[in-house]
Order: sequence, then structure tokens, then C-alpha cells
Amino acid sequence: MTRARAGDLHEPASESTSRKKSRSLLAACLAHALHDGYTDGLYAFLPVWQAQFGLSYAMLAVVRSLYFGTMGGLQIPADRILRGVSPRAALILSTATAAAGLLLMALPFGFAGLCVGLVVAGIGSSIQHPRGSMLVVDSYGTGSRQPLGIYNFSGDLGKAALPAMIAMLLPIFAWQSVLALLAGLGLLIVAALAWLAPTASAPNTTGKDAAPARGRGGFRVLTTIGALDTSTRMGYLLFLPFLIHGQGGGLEAVGGALALLFIGGAFGKATCAWLGERLGVVGTVIITEAATALLIVATLFTPLPLTFVLLPLLGIVLNGTSSVLYGTVPELSSGDTGRAFAVFYTSVICAGGLAPILYGTIADHSSRTVGVLASSATAALIIPLVLALRPHLRRSHSATPAG
Repeated sequence: MTRARAGDLHEPASESTSRKKSRSLLAACLAHALHDGYTDGLYAFLPVWQAQFGLSYAMLAVVRSLYFGTMGGLQIPADRILRGVSPRAALILSTATAAAGLLLMALPFGFAGLCVGLVVAGIGSSIQHPRGSMLVVDSYGTGSRQPLGIYNFSGDLGKAALPAMIAMLLPIFAWQSVLALLAGLGLLIVAALAWLAPTASAPNTTGKDAAPARGRGGFRVLTTIGALDTSTRMGYLLFLPFLIHGQGGGLEAVGGALALLFIGGAFGKATCAWLGERLGVVGTVIITEAATALLIVATLFTPLPLTFVLLPLLGIVLNGTSSVLYGTVPELSSGDTGRAFAVFYTSVICAGGLAPILYGTIADHSSRTVGVLASSATAALIIPLVLALRPHLRRSHSATPAG
């Protein structure tokens, strides 16, 4: 009787823990989807702002950088400042600040209000990535790789949904009204986060258990791989519209090509995290990067119909690697996982901003084909780097206590 009662008591506790984990993951995913949707949704407003304020393309790039530069540059300081704040409170603060920035942009303060609002929104979004990742890691501990892949995938859902919604609303409503609606959506997510996320972090012993055996060299290699992986993706995206035009496609074909690549990418982020659990980090990254390099080269020589067939496959491997890399950050974080995520995301965002400039310069001084081949070569360069990562991963696993 006593034994049965003990089992009955243990089962609800286990179910309660599982429920808390699921709620934490859902909270992190909602925040990630919203913030990534805000980030990519801003592209839809650029032509409107150019016409409204008479901006040159160079000035438009400066306006865009107010948000992206703030978001990328403040991730490490934001993580440091909010170190003593629970991930729940940090995500609520992050989302409320981003929504306030959008609301400020919607108010009748002219160009100055737009610029200040972009900076405020960028400050809010700078908090989300490291703190959202930490909420997942705190909840799942050593089993966080696949949940981090789901978290990563949720950002792609936001990137797909919000820009599409904005594109549908802008012809109907004034751009200020659309921004106000987006700010209202942010406040709804704030309410959802307050209900879903736990009030305190779950005790996470992952870092304490494995930190003594983890060297910083492994994390540096991982961060370099993440930067190169993002550079490959952004470089290829720069050339893809021109590649489609060169194969005889019009504007509709370019839109279709991008959609196929992004659909494959969203699927890749969900599946490659699962694959990483089964083949390991090194094996998965070798497969995805080798396939990326080969498929990029293949699209240079295929006719348009066959390119459309290859693009979803390319999207899977082009985007999927990032889920495996994000999931490896806690293993190589030297115990300070929050700062590790902040450093990793900063490196990835900076690489994403600089890579198109580099590949564009290469193409300007040679040809578009050489620029595309350079992005393919970058993917191939990751293969020896991930082999160099293997000893660090072995030390990480051997440092984790059994049971």
C-alpha cells in the first residue's frame, strides 16, 4: 500500500515538471516568433518610409541599422545587466520594450520619432535571444538540444507570418496604424508570457557539472562555425534573385524561389535538431554543410524548373545547421550559458550583416558566379572546422556525470 501511494505521488510530480517545461518552451517560442517577426517585418516598411520621408538608399540603410545595430550590439551588455533577473521577467521586459518602440514609431513624432522608436525596439529585441535560450536551457538542462531546435524553428514561423501580415495590411491601413497593431500584438504576447513562463528558473546543474572540463577553445570554434554558416546563408540569399533572373525567371519566380527556400529552411530547423540527437553534432554538420556546398554549386547550372526542385532541399541544409549549433552552445559554454548565448548570437548577427557586403564586393570585382562559388566555399570551409570541434565535444560529454 505504501509503495503504491509513493508511486502515485511521484507520477503527478513528474507530470507537473513536464508541464512546466512545456509551458516554458512555449513562452520562449512565442517571444522568439514575435521578435523575429518584428525584425523581418521592418523590411516591408522600408519603401513606405523612403517615400514618406524622402530618404536615399544610403539613408534608408542607416535607418535600418538603428534597429539591427542596436539589437546585435547590445546582446552581451543586456545579458550582463539582466544576469540577476529571471528569464520570465527578462522576456516580459524585452517584449514590452520592443512593443513600446513600435508604438513610439506609430505616434506623430515624424522622422525623429521613427528613429528613436527603432532604437527602443532594438533594445527590447537585444534581450530576447540570450534570455529566451536560457529559459529553455534552465527548463530542460542536459536535454535542451532538441527543445532549442524547436525554439530556433519558432523564429522562422514569426519571420514567415508577420511580414506576410504586414504586406497585406499596408495597402489597406496607414503604416502608423499597422505599427500600432503590431505593438498591440506585442502586449498580448506579454500577457501570455506572464501566464506561461515560470516565476523562477528551474535549478540547472548543467553548467556546474561540466564546466571544469570545458575549454574556451571549443566555444570559439563553435562561434566561428556559426558565423560562417550564417555568412553562407546571407551570401547565397544576396545572389538568389539575380540567379533566378539569369535563368529566365521574373519577379513572380523570384518570390516563389525565396518562398521555397524559406519553407525548406523552416523544415530544416525542425528536423536537423532531431538529426543532431541521433548522428551527433559533427556528423550532422558535415552532412548539412557538404550538401549545402554541393547544392549551391548545382543551382548555378540547373534550368529554372530543376532549380525550383532543388531550392527546398537547399533550404533544409542551409538553415538546418543553425539548430544543431545553437543546441551545442550549452555544452561548450564553460558554465556561463547566458553570456555564451549572447556572444554566439552577436557573432551570428554581425556575420549576417557583413557577409553580403563581402560577397557583393567579390562579385563586383569578378562575377556573380564567383560570388556564389565563394558562398559555397564558405560552407565547405566549415567541415574541417567542425572536425576540430570533435575533441572539445568529447571532453564535454566525459565531464557530464553518468545518471
